[in-house]
Amino acid sequence: MGKYFYIIIILLLSTSCSFKEVVKHHGVPFLEKKQTSLIVNESNKNDIKKVLGNPSTTSKFDNDVWIYIERKQTQSNIKNLGRMKIYKNDVLVLEIDKYGILKNKEFYNKDDMNKIKIAKGTTEANFKKNSFVYSFLSSMRQKMNDPLGKRAKARKEISQR
Repeated sequence: MGKYFYIIIILLLSTSCSFKEVVKHHGVPFLEKKQTSLIVNESNKNDIKKVLGNPSTTSKFDNDVWIYIERKQTQSNIKNLGRMKIYKNDVLVLEIDKYGILKNKEFYNKDDMNKIKIAKGTTEANFKKNSFVYSFLSSMRQKMNDPLGKRAKARKEISQR
């Protein structure tokens, strides 16, 4: 009787688990397919919003730059302890002129973004421990931590004993 009970429990637990992978979606769905309907020098802002909706990000330089993003994640294998893995990462960059007409369209997928080189250089602080800036900031920090100078007085009294 005990064996059958354990078998039934195991079967119930295993059938309630889903083997279908969970997908988290962010951004505009089917971005690659939708962007093909946008035509450079013909489509305008209204056409773009009708097809793709509002942009994920905007930028304003000489022309308006609208950026649309599509990102899909799923849980990786059990060996990676269920961490999320990106399997689709698309970005569409649209440049719109001052009249609202699409002037340039660039589409990047995950493979294109892996090819982009990122600068490895870093900036360093331009002051040393004995510089004026360092001593000024250190004194300001000391005054913030002990505004009335009580700690310094307490130390002086202890050293005099």
